[in-house]
Amino acid sequence: MAIAHISSGDWETLSAAASEIRRRVFIDEQNVPQEEEWDGLDSECQHFLAILDDQPVGTARLLPDAHIGRVAVLKEARGTGIGVLLMRAAIEAARHAGHAEVALSAQVHALAFYEQLGFIAHGEEFMDAGIPHREMTLSLD
Repeated sequence: MAIAHISSGDWETLSAAASEIRRRVFIDEQNVPQEEEWDGLDSECQHFLAILDDQPVGTARLLPDAHIGRVAVLKEARGTGIGVLLMRAAIEAARHAGHAEVALSAQVHALAFYEQLGFIAHGEEFMDAGIPHREMTLSLD
């Protein structure tokens, strides 16, 4: 079993690897328009980078309002627990920053993944970048 670790930092530090992962997952695989992926918020966020066998394979970001987003794992690393590690790191960072809850907009196909981490879906399904999503929250109390 390969050992993975999570690095955390600002966009300037992690952008080279994180942007490549996001390009491959969101723009290439999921056909998200570039202008929607690069929303101008990255410089405000805390970023997380998953490293597996010395290779960057996943990323996520935490916005200042405790919204987790841009969770992406390369196809070859899915099913290895990388997504859970990224989410736990982002959740812990939000807790450390004093937030009472974290929120995210989940792609509908990934609802069960976030539910296993304790997130609760609410509200109606909506489209974002042509992909069905639902809002989810996790209380940190």
